[in-house]
Formats: sequence, structure tokens, C-alpha cells
Amino acid sequence: MEDLFGEAGITGEGDLASLPADAPLAARMRPRTLGEYVGQGHILGEGKLLRRAIEADRLSSVIFYGPPGTGKTSLARVIARRTESRFLELSGVEGSVADIRRAVGAASLEARRGGRTLLFIDEIHRFNKAQQDALLPDVERGTVRLIGATTQNPYFSINSPLVSRSQVFQLLPLSVEDLVGLQFRAVADTERGLGELPLDLEPEAALHLSTLCDGDARKCLNALEIAARTTPFGLDGRIRITLEIASESIQKKAVLYDGSGDDHYDTASAFIKSLRGSDPDAALYWLAKMLHAGEEIRFITRRLVIFASEDIGLADPLALPLAMSAQQAVEFVGLPEARITLAHAVVYLATAPKSNSAYAALGKAQQDLSEGRTLAVPAHLRDSHYKGAKALGHGEGYKYAHDYEGGYVPQAYLPEGRTYYTPSRHGAEARIADRLEAWRQRFNQAEGAKE
Repeated sequence: MEDLFGEAGITGEGDLASLPADAPLAARMRPRTLGEYVGQGHILGEGKLLRRAIEADRLSSVIFYGPPGTGKTSLARVIARRTESRFLELSGVEGSVADIRRAVGAASLEARRGGRTLLFIDEIHRFNKAQQDALLPDVERGTVRLIGATTQNPYFSINSPLVSRSQVFQLLPLSVEDLVGLQFRAVADTERGLGELPLDLEPEAALHLSTLCDGDARKCLNALEIAARTTPFGLDGRIRITLEIASESIQKKAVLYDGSGDDHYDTASAFIKSLRGSDPDAALYWLAKMLHAGEEIRFITRRLVIFASEDIGLADPLALPLAMSAQQAVEFVGLPEARITLAHAVVYLATAPKSNSAYAALGKAQQDLSEGRTLAVPAHLRDSHYKGAKALGHGEGYKYAHDYEGGYVPQAYLPEGRTYYTPSRHGAEARIADRLEAWRQRFNQAEGAKE
């Protein structure tokens, strides 16, 4: 029976072997086995759950969630081939309930012949509720093994009943190293890649394409092919892809920026120092440079979260939750829109009042410990909830602060009365300074009365 979606059942090379010679490089280079698959080591590494389930052929219905070009479709095809299942594909954009029923009918016929069917639905979040509900009975019966692919968080975009019947795996953007390796594999592959061309790919060019593709393998390989097919032969009869050519092929100017070297650290340093210096214009420029050069977005948000505590601290208690919200929003939205959230956070943090008092106070306490000044816990602060504690005098004389007016009572919590925290008078921390000053005066008066 001919596949109703025009796909041949995948048992060996399948659809990859029948691709036309002029098919895009990204399509020709689709992995055929788990060994060829690049990236996603967090779910496909040796011993990981998904890899074990595939190798043992015990995979139930799953949903792959991740940005474009991370290998969702490719992984579904690898699974179909590995499990010797017929591969049917639907699109959440164009598919209908009738298409789902036709696919299930074809799967039922395949099952009567002793075969199995993997139904892959790309952009499954685009199916409406009725379409998603139509899948449930046959997913539960095992008529089809469903693999859904989505760029949206499935817990928000897909019906709960369908999510609860599926295992959800998040696919992450491919690393720069993965994409560089993929390019050189394509250059060397004479069967499916560009190996028939006398091609030289300069490492700087490969790094540029990998960095600017935001973890998208399809975008990276197609940019490489454009460069290879449009670059004229040199005098030596070879095609040389330089950094300049790579920059033109991806239509983005190459910026001097080494993602792991001096440029990376120097730019990050300038970014943080501009934030600390309360210069939003400079901070936005260095942010723009990092984004343009393809800096890992998690590195940027991580620095913002650290900065919110280290340099703003209690001068603006909203800085840390705002930085954390920005980090979560960036993960949820992704680039390119995530740059808007980053700009929001950067301007807020740059213009917030600054204080490093909490950070400095911890440093003083750690210095005391590193220099060997370890203090014993005073008896009245020790745990008194176990049998025999009272006999040891633990907890004796402890005053429960909530029993006193204002929730404060003068009481020693360090045996030597050391002071580490000195609040600034910046922003909201001025109110903390006033409270702390009043408490410390009461404490000193109480200690003086004892004498």
C-alpha cells in the first residue's frame, strides 16, 4: 500500500536514500542512526532515559519540545528506522481530523500485517483541541506510536490529556562545537554532503556560521551550502570559504569576538562595569555586541542575576526577582524576541541604586572563618528539641522574638558581638539602615545595663 502522505515506510535508508541531488544540504545530511545524531547529549547520551528506551524499543508516545533546527524531525525518523516502524508525517499547520483518521486507518492496516507505525506530527501545538482529542483513543490503544514536535512549551500549548499520555523531552539549541563539527562532516561527506567539491572551509568561517545560527543546524548547513555553491574557484582550482564569505552567506557582519577567549571576557567585563557604573547606554551597547556575536544567552542572564545581588543588593530588593524573571522569560520566549526582555532588565539594573553591603558582609565573615576564628554556638541558641538537651543547658535563656513588641528583643547571637553588615544609605537600604541602627542601639543599651 502506498503511504497516504507520500512517505515510504522507513526500514533502511528509506526517504534519505531517495532525496534528489538538489535537495537542501540540511535535508541530505539528516542523521540515519543514533551514532550520526548530533547534540542533545542530556537526553541521548549513553545511559540516558531516551536512548535506553530507543535501544530497547520500549518508547511510548513522546513530545519533543525545542527551537527550530535542533533535530526533532530527524530524531523521529531515526527512531522509526531503529524500531523498523512505518513513518507517517502530518503537519499541525495543514492537518485535519480527517487526516488523523486516515493516518490511524493506515496504521491499523499496518498492524494487521504485523507492522508498526510511528505517526510524527510537526508543530502539534497548532492542532486545535478537537484535533488533539482525536488522537487520544489510538494513542492509548497503541495503534500508533505518536511523536509530536513543538517549539512551544507543551504544558501550555498542548491539551493536558495528551501531555499526560506522553513523555516530554526538551531539545536544546546545538552548541557551537556541535555545529562546527557538523559543517566539517558535511564538507567531507562525498555521498550526501559537499565532498565532491574541492572545498576548503576555514575554521574561522565555520565558527562564524555556527555562532550566528543560534543553535539551528538547518540554518547552519544551508548557509554553508550557499557559501559553497556561490563562491568562485580560486586560481588553484579550489573553493575557499573564508570568514568574509561566511559573513556574506549568513548576511551578518562578522564581529571580532572569540566566544571563549579575550573578546568574550573583555566584553562581559565592560558590560558588568557599565551596569555597576549606572550607564545604561554603555550597558546596552555591550549587550548588543554580545547578542550580535552570538554570545550564549544563558551566560548573559546568569551575569544579570549575579549582578542583581552583588552590586544592587538591598538598595533595590526588586532587582533580584526582576533578574530572575528575565532569565525565565528569556528561556520561555527565546531569540530574537528575548532581546527585548534583556534590554528591559539591563536598563532597570543599570539605573537602580547600588549597594554591595550584603556581599561585602559575607566576605568579612568568610575571612574570619578562613583565618581560623571559629566560634562555638552559644548555649541559648542550641537545639533544645531532643531528649536530654535541657540537661545540657541547651536553649536555656533563649528569648522568642515574636513574644516582644515589634518582634525584636535585645539578645546576643554571636558570642563576641562581631559586626559584619554595614548597610548603605542608597535606595531602599536606607530604611534597613534606620531599623538596624535602632536595634543595635537597644542591644548596646541592654548590654550596658548588665554591666
